[in-house]
Amino acid sequence: MPQPRVNRVMHDVNTVIETDIPARLDRLPWSRFHTLVVVALGITWILDGLEVTLAGSITGALEQSPVLHFSEVEIGLVTSAYLVGAVTGAFIFGYLTDLLGRRKLFMVTLGVYLLATAATALSWDFASFALFRLLTGAGIGGEYAAINSAIQELVPARYRGRTDLAVNGSFWIGAALGAVGAVLLLGPGTLPEDLGWRAAFGIGAALGLAILALRQWVPESPRWLMLHDRLGEAEAVIADVERRVEGHRLPPPGVKIRLAVSRRYSMARVVMAVVREYPRRAVLGLVLMATQAFFYNAIFFSYALVLTRFYRVPAESIGWYILPFALGNFLGPLLLGQLFDTVGRKPMITFTYATSGVLLAVVGYLFAHDMVGAVALTACWSAIFFFASAAASSAYLTVSESFPLEARALAIAFFYAVGTACGGAAAPYLFGALVGSGERGRVFDGYLLGAALMIVAALVELALGIHAERQPLERVAKPISSR
Repeated sequence: MPQPRVNRVMHDVNTVIETDIPARLDRLPWSRFHTLVVVALGITWILDGLEVTLAGSITGALEQSPVLHFSEVEIGLVTSAYLVGAVTGAFIFGYLTDLLGRRKLFMVTLGVYLLATAATALSWDFASFALFRLLTGAGIGGEYAAINSAIQELVPARYRGRTDLAVNGSFWIGAALGAVGAVLLLGPGTLPEDLGWRAAFGIGAALGLAILALRQWVPESPRWLMLHDRLGEAEAVIADVERRVEGHRLPPPGVKIRLAVSRRYSMARVVMAVVREYPRRAVLGLVLMATQAFFYNAIFFSYALVLTRFYRVPAESIGWYILPFALGNFLGPLLLGQLFDTVGRKPMITFTYATSGVLLAVVGYLFAHDMVGAVALTACWSAIFFFASAAASSAYLTVSESFPLEARALAIAFFYAVGTACGGAAAPYLFGALVGSGERGRVFDGYLLGAALMIVAALVELALGIHAERQPLERVAKPISSR
């Protein structure tokens, strides 16, 4: 095995190293290794999209179920239960990800998701369904922290923006799968009554099993190994990737960094490093996460209710309306992602947030005055979320690259948890009640609130945004253990 390219010195009780591991990771060209990482880890968002869309597409079936017979308020509550679980799971598993490693946790969180989504299919009443949805959310929330940190640390800096946006945008591949699955399984005569929605949740369990096998081949993050004085393992991972790109002329690794690798930081120290040493970034991350969470959870989770209540769309046909909606959401991050690495983070984040807010206000006005039908409204949502999806993905990108390496997973979890709790957890219940009122004007008021929040977020990004494009993570945020 090649020897790690480090220099060691003892300083008090800490081992101080000088290493080029981050620079060697960032100089790599794109390879099959990076593709494997993105597919095996990024598929988390496909699972989340599948879960969210199934939950939205089967609302009619849950209302009509002879066993469950949910009301509109209960549907909003079980959606909120999923989000509360995601918030709790993100925070707990995020801390463990920084403590125990990226690889261990992205296996554990996937296991939690698998068991919980399979159990959802066996629900027998409101309480059991809500509990299993909460646990499913906990698995997905934990995935966000473990996966985002691993991908950020393994992908070269010049590809980080577009990769992160594309991965987050893949949520909508799952949304499309969920929509098609709901149409096929909930169609009249397809399955016996009350079994269609149960079978729909089996799609996620089956997909998760396949992912478990694929993730066996993804290594631990060399950056995390480096921090925990496991330099031999970090070297082995990088050397293996470098062998895979033989034939490419690699530039010199660049500047080395000095770290106190054996020092352990308490959770309080890590949180203080985020909040006290980076207050402007903390405010920015919270605003971006909270506003996009409200925007998405308010509109997407209530979309099926809007179609059934105001446009009399049959429950079994909801999936067809989700497909173009999902397409716009996927294409936005995919096509705009490269601009976040070239034009820059600040101008693109400002543009996508502001555009989403303005368009929502306009479309909300058209809806309130009954000027669009179900098909036209779906087309309008698809256009809005072309930009909103890129905006939401950029929120995750911002919080995952703006803070020190030692706090990366915890920072992702913290801002996801707090942002979702502030902006997202109550939104489905609120909009469930607004839609349940049967008054378009009251729904429009909710849309105006979402639009205003997105425009405020754009202004905050304009004032506080950072220029992280094409920069090494260690330059964007100096590690706590730097010497």
